[in-house]
Amino acid sequence: MGFLNGPITPFFARLTQAVRNGGCETAGSVEVEYDGWVPFAEQMGAMMFPTAQAIAQLVGQVSGRVLDVAAGHGLFGIVLAQQNPGVGVTALDWPKVVDVAKGNAARMGVGDRFATIAGDAFEADLNGPYELILLTNLLHHFSPERCTSLLKRLRAALRPSGRLVTLEFIPNADRVSPPMSATFPLVMLATTACGDAYTFTELDRMLRAAGFAKNELHQPEDSPQQIIVST
Repeated sequence: MGFLNGPITPFFARLTQAVRNGGCETAGSVEVEYDGWVPFAEQMGAMMFPTAQAIAQLVGQVSGRVLDVAAGHGLFGIVLAQQNPGVGVTALDWPKVVDVAKGNAARMGVGDRFATIAGDAFEADLNGPYELILLTNLLHHFSPERCTSLLKRLRAALRPSGRLVTLEFIPNADRVSPPMSATFPLVMLATTACGDAYTFTELDRMLRAAGFAKNELHQPEDSPQQIIVST
Protein backbone atom coordinates (compact mmCIF):
# COMPACT_ATOMS: atom_id res chain seq x y z
CA MET A 1 0.00 0.00 0.00
CA GLY A 2 2.91 2.32 0.66
CA PHE A 3 4.12 2.00 -2.92
CA LEU A 4 0.69 2.11 -4.57
CA ASN A 5 -0.37 5.14 -2.52
CA GLY A 6 2.99 6.85 -2.97
CA PRO A 7 5.13 7.01 -6.14
CA ILE A 8 2.41 5.71 -8.47
CA THR A 9 -0.35 8.11 -7.41
CA PRO A 10 0.79 11.19 -9.40
CA PHE A 11 0.67 9.19 -12.63
CA PHE A 12 -2.99 8.33 -12.13
CA ALA A 13 -3.76 11.98 -11.45
CA ARG A 14 -2.81 12.47 -15.12
CA LEU A 15 -4.67 9.43 -16.43
CA THR A 16 -6.94 11.45 -18.73
CA GLN A 17 -3.91 12.90 -20.51
CA ALA A 18 -2.35 9.44 -20.77
CA VAL A 19 -5.50 8.03 -22.39
CA ARG A 20 -5.61 10.88 -24.90
CA ASN A 21 -1.89 10.54 -25.60
CA GLY A 22 -1.82 6.74 -25.78
CA GLY A 23 0.65 6.61 -22.91
CA CYS A 24 2.51 8.73 -20.38
CA GLU A 25 3.70 12.01 -21.91
CA THR A 26 7.10 11.68 -20.19
CA ALA A 27 9.52 8.79 -19.63
CA GLY A 28 7.41 8.02 -16.58
CA SER A 29 8.55 5.19 -14.34
CA VAL A 30 11.43 4.31 -16.68
CA GLU A 31 13.18 7.66 -16.42
CA VAL A 32 16.83 7.37 -15.40
CA GLU A 33 17.13 6.45 -11.72
CA TYR A 34 13.39 7.02 -11.11
CA ASP A 35 13.04 7.63 -7.35
CA GLY A 36 9.94 5.45 -7.07
CA TRP A 37 11.93 2.24 -7.44
CA VAL A 38 13.54 2.69 -4.03
CA PRO A 39 10.24 2.49 -2.07
CA PHE A 40 9.19 -0.27 -4.47
CA ALA A 41 12.26 -2.26 -3.45
CA GLU A 42 11.70 -1.49 0.23
CA GLN A 43 7.98 -2.27 0.33
CA MET A 44 7.15 -4.92 -2.30
CA GLY A 45 9.42 -7.77 -1.22
CA ALA A 46 6.94 -9.52 1.06
CA MET A 47 4.25 -9.44 -1.63
CA MET A 48 6.64 -11.05 -4.12
CA PHE A 49 7.92 -13.76 -1.77
CA PRO A 50 5.42 -16.50 -2.87
CA THR A 51 6.26 -15.85 -6.51
CA ALA A 52 9.98 -15.99 -5.72
CA GLN A 53 9.40 -19.38 -4.13
CA ALA A 54 7.43 -20.51 -7.19
CA ILE A 55 10.29 -19.54 -9.50
CA ALA A 56 12.82 -21.40 -7.35
CA GLN A 57 10.62 -24.50 -7.40
CA LEU A 58 10.10 -24.26 -11.16
CA VAL A 59 13.79 -24.01 -12.09
CA GLY A 60 14.77 -26.79 -9.69
CA GLN A 61 18.38 -27.46 -8.76
CA VAL A 62 20.77 -24.92 -10.25
CA SER A 63 24.38 -23.96 -9.65
CA GLY A 64 26.75 -21.33 -10.95
CA ARG A 65 26.15 -17.68 -11.73
CA VAL A 66 22.65 -16.15 -11.80
CA LEU A 67 21.83 -12.65 -13.05
CA ASP A 68 18.76 -10.92 -11.57
CA VAL A 69 17.79 -8.12 -13.97
CA ALA A 70 15.89 -5.13 -12.51
CA ALA A 71 16.30 -6.92 -9.20
CA GLY A 72 14.48 -4.37 -7.02
CA HIS A 73 14.15 -5.95 -3.58
CA GLY A 74 16.31 -8.87 -4.77
CA LEU A 75 13.92 -11.53 -3.47
CA PHE A 76 13.85 -13.60 -6.66
CA GLY A 77 17.60 -14.15 -6.66
CA ILE A 78 17.86 -14.34 -2.87
CA VAL A 79 15.30 -17.16 -2.54
CA LEU A 80 17.00 -19.04 -5.38
CA ALA A 81 20.34 -18.71 -3.57
CA GLN A 82 18.80 -19.85 -0.27
CA GLN A 83 17.61 -23.07 -1.90
CA ASN A 84 20.75 -23.66 -3.98
CA PRO A 85 24.06 -23.41 -2.05
CA GLY A 86 26.03 -23.48 -5.30
CA VAL A 87 24.41 -20.33 -6.69
CA GLY A 88 26.00 -16.89 -6.78
CA VAL A 89 23.62 -14.05 -7.61
CA THR A 90 24.41 -10.77 -9.37
CA ALA A 91 21.64 -8.18 -8.97
CA LEU A 92 21.31 -5.46 -11.61
CA ASP A 93 19.39 -2.24 -10.93
CA TRP A 94 19.90 1.47 -10.24
CA PRO A 95 22.53 2.26 -7.54
CA LYS A 96 20.14 3.13 -4.69
CA VAL A 97 17.95 0.14 -5.51
CA VAL A 98 20.74 -2.46 -5.45
CA ASP A 99 21.65 -1.16 -2.01
CA VAL A 100 18.21 -2.28 -0.81
CA ALA A 101 18.65 -5.69 -2.43
CA LYS A 102 22.12 -6.06 -0.90
CA GLY A 103 20.70 -5.36 2.56
CA ASN A 104 17.96 -7.96 2.05
CA ALA A 105 20.53 -10.53 0.91
CA ALA A 106 22.60 -9.97 4.04
CA ARG A 107 19.57 -10.28 6.33
CA MET A 108 18.44 -13.46 4.57
CA GLY A 109 21.80 -15.18 4.89
CA VAL A 110 23.16 -15.08 1.33
CA GLY A 111 25.13 -11.81 1.42
CA ASP A 112 28.40 -13.64 0.77
CA ARG A 113 27.03 -14.93 -2.55
CA PHE A 114 25.34 -11.72 -3.65
CA ALA A 115 27.03 -9.23 -5.99
CA THR A 116 25.58 -6.16 -7.69
CA ILE A 117 25.78 -4.21 -10.95
CA ALA A 118 24.54 -0.63 -10.66
CA GLY A 119 23.20 0.81 -13.90
CA ASP A 120 20.87 0.54 -16.87
CA ALA A 121 19.93 -2.96 -18.08
CA PHE A 122 20.15 -1.74 -21.68
CA GLU A 123 23.68 -0.37 -21.31
CA ALA A 124 25.52 -1.85 -18.33
CA ASP A 125 28.23 -4.48 -18.78
CA LEU A 126 26.41 -7.66 -17.80
CA ASN A 127 29.64 -9.50 -16.97
CA GLY A 128 28.41 -12.85 -18.33
CA PRO A 129 28.19 -15.66 -18.97
CA TYR A 130 25.44 -16.88 -16.65
CA GLU A 131 23.71 -20.21 -16.13
CA LEU A 132 20.38 -18.53 -15.41
CA ILE A 133 18.97 -15.04 -15.91
CA LEU A 134 15.91 -13.76 -14.03
CA LEU A 135 13.94 -11.10 -15.91
CA THR A 136 11.16 -10.10 -13.53
CA ASN A 137 8.55 -7.42 -14.21
CA LEU A 138 10.60 -5.37 -16.64
CA LEU A 139 9.43 -6.07 -20.20
CA HIS A 140 5.99 -4.56 -19.64
CA HIS A 141 7.59 -1.11 -19.37
CA PHE A 142 8.76 -1.01 -22.99
CA SER A 143 7.71 -1.39 -26.62
CA PRO A 144 8.13 -4.78 -28.36
CA GLU A 145 11.15 -3.44 -30.27
CA ARG A 146 12.84 -2.28 -27.06
CA CYS A 147 12.01 -5.58 -25.34
CA THR A 148 13.56 -7.57 -28.18
CA SER A 149 16.70 -5.46 -27.98
CA LEU A 150 17.05 -6.23 -24.27
CA LEU A 151 16.34 -9.93 -24.79
CA LYS A 152 19.14 -10.11 -27.36
CA ARG A 153 21.55 -8.63 -24.78
CA LEU A 154 20.47 -11.21 -22.22
CA ARG A 155 20.77 -14.07 -24.70
CA ALA A 156 24.36 -13.00 -25.37
CA ALA A 157 25.07 -13.05 -21.62
CA LEU A 158 23.84 -16.65 -21.18
CA ARG A 159 25.83 -19.82 -21.58
CA PRO A 160 24.60 -21.87 -24.58
CA SER A 161 22.85 -24.27 -22.18
CA GLY A 162 21.52 -21.48 -19.96
CA ARG A 163 17.93 -20.52 -19.21
CA LEU A 164 16.01 -17.26 -19.08
CA VAL A 165 13.13 -16.98 -16.59
CA THR A 166 10.68 -14.17 -17.37
CA LEU A 167 8.00 -13.08 -14.90
CA GLU A 168 5.19 -10.93 -16.27
CA PHE A 169 1.47 -10.20 -16.17
CA ILE A 170 0.53 -12.20 -19.30
CA PRO A 171 -3.09 -11.86 -20.43
CA ASN A 172 -4.75 -14.59 -22.44
CA ALA A 173 -5.30 -14.06 -26.16
CA ASP A 174 -8.75 -12.57 -25.41
CA ARG A 175 -6.98 -9.83 -23.39
CA VAL A 176 -9.78 -9.86 -20.78
CA SER A 177 -8.57 -12.79 -18.69
CA PRO A 178 -7.17 -13.59 -16.22
CA PRO A 179 -8.32 -10.42 -14.40
CA MET A 180 -5.03 -9.22 -12.89
CA SER A 181 -3.05 -9.65 -16.10
CA ALA A 182 -5.84 -8.19 -18.23
CA THR A 183 -6.17 -5.01 -16.16
CA PHE A 184 -2.43 -4.44 -15.72
CA PRO A 185 -2.07 -2.62 -19.08
CA LEU A 186 -3.90 0.31 -17.45
CA VAL A 187 -0.95 0.74 -15.07
CA MET A 188 1.43 0.77 -18.01
CA LEU A 189 -0.75 3.25 -19.91
CA ALA A 190 -0.58 5.63 -16.94
CA THR A 191 3.08 5.19 -16.03
CA THR A 192 4.99 4.54 -19.28
CA ALA A 193 5.09 5.94 -22.80
CA CYS A 194 5.08 2.60 -24.65
CA GLY A 195 4.58 -0.19 -22.10
CA ASP A 196 1.95 -2.93 -22.13
CA ALA A 197 1.10 -6.36 -20.75
CA TYR A 198 1.90 -8.70 -23.63
CA THR A 199 0.23 -11.99 -24.48
CA PHE A 200 2.28 -15.17 -24.58
CA THR A 201 2.14 -15.15 -28.38
CA GLU A 202 3.62 -11.64 -28.40
CA LEU A 203 6.31 -12.51 -25.87
CA ASP A 204 7.16 -15.75 -27.65
CA ARG A 205 7.68 -13.76 -30.86
CA MET A 206 10.08 -11.37 -29.10
CA LEU A 207 11.95 -14.23 -27.41
CA ARG A 208 12.35 -16.15 -30.66
CA ALA A 209 13.62 -13.02 -32.40
CA ALA A 210 16.25 -12.78 -29.66
CA GLY A 211 17.41 -16.38 -30.11
CA PHE A 212 15.29 -18.32 -27.61
CA ALA A 213 13.85 -21.23 -29.62
CA LYS A 214 11.87 -22.89 -26.81
CA ASN A 215 9.61 -20.86 -24.51
CA GLU A 216 7.29 -22.54 -22.00
CA LEU A 217 4.48 -20.74 -20.16
CA HIS A 218 3.73 -21.63 -16.52
CA GLN A 219 1.04 -20.51 -14.06
CA PRO A 220 2.23 -20.82 -10.43
CA GLU A 221 -0.49 -21.59 -7.89
CA ASP A 222 0.27 -18.74 -5.49
CA SER A 223 0.84 -15.90 -7.93
CA PRO A 224 -1.40 -13.71 -10.12
CA GLN A 225 1.47 -13.55 -12.60
CA GLN A 226 2.82 -15.95 -15.18
CA ILE A 227 6.31 -17.34 -15.79
CA ILE A 228 8.08 -18.17 -19.06
CA VAL A 229 11.13 -20.43 -19.05
CA SER A 230 13.23 -20.00 -22.21
CA THR A 231 16.15 -21.94 -23.66
